[in-house]
Amino acid sequence: MCPRALTALLLAAASAVAPAAARAAEGNAQVAALQVALRAHGFYGGTVDGLPGPQTALAVRVLQRGRGLPVDGVAGPRTRAALGSFGRGTLGRRILGGGAVGWDVAALQFELARHGFPCAEFDGHLGRRTVAALRRFQRWAGLGVDGRAGPATLAALRRPPAGSPLVLGWPLRGPVTDGFGPRRARFHAGIDFPAEFGRPVASAGAGRVVYARWHPGGYGLMATVEHGLGVKTRYAHLSRLDVRRGQLVRAGTQVGIVGSTGFSTGPHLHFELRVRGAAVDPLPALR
Repeated sequence: MCPRALTALLLAAASAVAPAAARAAEGNAQVAALQVALRAHGFYGGTVDGLPGPQTALAVRVLQRGRGLPVDGVAGPRTRAALGSFGRGTLGRRILGGGAVGWDVAALQFELARHGFPCAEFDGHLGRRTVAALRRFQRWAGLGVDGRAGPATLAALRRPPAGSPLVLGWPLRGPVTDGFGPRRARFHAGIDFPAEFGRPVASAGAGRVVYARWHPGGYGLMATVEHGLGVKTRYAHLSRLDVRRGQLVRAGTQVGIVGSTGFSTGPHLHFELRVRGAAVDPLPALR
């Protein structure tokens, strides 16, 4: 099925799909590209999650009404043309390099994020951060690292995202309020546990501490534990570190206590699982 027909089908079927929370991993890159294009023109303010739904369909109808097009809520060729450069391009029709703009770039950004290599924002621009994410994915996939999305890179992105080869323990017990996946126009690469200041945070498994200090990228005080088989776990926004770099830890060893350091709006643990550098949803690995 061609991407345009798939987009139309997904939007038309919006009322028949399950709740978004249960389908976070099933977001479609074509729908995500549509959401990015609508967002760029001010018609869509929801999350770029690749999930068809009433908010996306409504945004399409508002665009269509404003452009004098048939109002059917389906992103067909005329509707995409009305989106200008953000409506152009189908992923795979051209090799994407730095500076490219379009529907296909937004789809590429979404696929990179789903595979554990998010850029700063889903914006349809292949800027330096998207190029950096693309290069990281190419290195991870064993491809030539050139920062350009050609046939080999797109073939690798059609494979399923990575999963954890290890079973891990919970770093702390409690509800998860912000899961792994799209969040507004960005991608949340871990899960968040809201908790009171000072609550102990445990290592999810045995391993060696490879990072234990302030992280300049917004994570605040952070510890990273290497567990083997390419698996690392991150514990961020801590108010205190209780381990040091090079230390061997067991599952359950206290690595620090909950805080709100770095880019944080309240006390919580941000927990990430990385497999050879790719961000992976931690929940399926936790027991």
